[in-house]
Amino acid sequence: MPRRLFPATPSKLATFSDCPRRYRFAYVDRPTPPRGPAWAHNSIGAAVHAALRSWWELPVPRRTAGAARQLLYTAWSPAGFRDAEQSDRWRARAAGWLTEYVAGLDPADEPVGTERQVAATTERLALSGRIDRIDQRGDELVVVDYKTGRSVCTDDEARGSAALAAYVLGVRRTLRRPCRRVELHHLPSGTVAAFEHTDRSLANHVRRAEDVAADIGAATAALAEGRSPDDAFPATPGRQCGWCDFRPSCPTGQAATPARETWSFLADEA
Repeated sequence: MPRRLFPATPSKLATFSDCPRRYRFAYVDRPTPPRGPAWAHNSIGAAVHAALRSWWELPVPRRTAGAARQLLYTAWSPAGFRDAEQSDRWRARAAGWLTEYVAGLDPADEPVGTERQVAATTERLALSGRIDRIDQRGDELVVVDYKTGRSVCTDDEARGSAALAAYVLGVRRTLRRPCRRVELHHLPSGTVAAFEHTDRSLANHVRRAEDVAADIGAATAALAEGRSPDDAFPATPGRQCGWCDFRPSCPTGQAATPARETWSFLADEA
């Protein structure tokens, strides 16, 4: 019998690597435990991503900076902000990032895909993921990932991103086109971090992903054999417990560190 492949997304693998118990809460326990409140920085990221996706869906003559700003206003959610004043201030700031970013784009340079689902298989994994944008550059395709966090992205971050590596594999398998380059477009700073993958760098990412999948399989098997859920999927307490979505269901996380305010990851608002 052929080996059964483990279905995985970059987010799924990263969740287990960060904290097996959070993985259990998100992917194993049913019903899923209630999540904590929304986070302001996630609301910003979601609105910017939605606006850019919709901007590329407009007819070329309508792809203007003003249209991008209006699309952001339409997609905006105040969830996670301290109050309406803070939400409005950050909406204006995000609109500024967005209009400056699209001003540097060629509206007629049609992407190969936006919010494109791709998939690939390895010896042990069935990987899938959704890419913000896929560009055509010469004879190759480029993976573009939008970032809105307060930290400027680096080339090392692009090189080390397991998600971007998985997207390269997915583009090659799904679109049957050459793809090596990945880019992190950081809208707040207007910078681009990039890396060009080699077969060796991709193989290293695949090896690490398969190791994580093996650990997930071992934990799942231990649970099925009767070990307690907390033993099979132990918590990894630390500072990250202050913003974990499943903090309300995790006494270990609650004891590890105080809860963060939902707007505390905004620059100048911590």
